[in-house]
Amino acid sequence: MISEKLKEHKLILASGSPRRRQFFQEMGLDFEIRLNPIDESYPEHLKGAEISDYLSKLKASAFEGTLNPHEILITSDTVVWHKNTSLAKAANADEAFHMITTLSGDWHEVITSVCFTTTQKQMIKNSVTKVKFKNLTDAEIHFYIERYEPFDKAGAYGIQEWIGLIGIEQIQGSYTNVVGLPTQLVYETLHNMVSK
Repeated sequence: MISEKLKEHKLILASGSPRRRQFFQEMGLDFEIRLNPIDESYPEHLKGAEISDYLSKLKASAFEGTLNPHEILITSDTVVWHKNTSLAKAANADEAFHMITTLSGDWHEVITSVCFTTTQKQMIKNSVTKVKFKNLTDAEIHFYIERYEPFDKAGAYGIQEWIGLIGIEQIQGSYTNVVGLPTQLVYETLHNMVSK
């Protein structure tokens, strides 16, 4: 199993996300959390996966010169992409309402990029999942925002929460990607890294 192969390495998860942390635990991976906050600004011309690729690599750059040879740093970023626009985290209830209203009755893409960094190399992988909401009522959206306060989530919603249970009509691609981390991609990439 991969946990045996990773015994000679140390996984560093640079994320404060409880969802990503839980996924690592559920995959049976031993890891350490290290946080190094950065300004998550990006060039305006970037689109879709270019944004999450850029930010996942930017997050890794905050650890430059601090990694040991046996450590694998994992940084990631998730973008909700809809009508050629990135929907970031909502600052307040009004922004959240506007975002979810925009997504209502339509398809959007959830894109997560994961950057794997060692002292020897760096690679970025991304996963794209297409998600379709039903036509949500204003009452449903208000209820969700008031009850769940989804201000720490890209696109102002969590698929694993109430609104995902009642509002998602279709999904094409990785479910865990929409929750916050494409776990199969992470597992396969780590497996390939330590099997060589």
